[in-house]
Amino acid sequence: MRSVPEMGWASKSNGELLELAAGRFDAFLPIDRGIQYQQNLSNVRLGIIAMQAPSNDIGDLRPLMPAVNRTLRDLRAGEFKRVSA
Repeated sequence: MRSVPEMGWASKSNGELLELAAGRFDAFLPIDRGIQYQQNLSNVRLGIIAMQAPSNDIGDLRPLMPAVNRTLRDLRAGEFKRVSA
């Protein structure tokens, strides 16, 4: 697992991130609550798990990880799933 800043992609838009991630990863885990409405996900070549938490603070995201891990097991390219607290 790598973060957007770790990849050097911090200045990229969600659309650009999806394109970049599709060539390198099997899944994309955004915190953006509206990504499925803002992006055309029909041609995305990776699975997306949107994490819904009160904030993007690690303390708020950490409790979501067991559900994220369970969801990753069956996630397929082009699927969109949401995980929330």
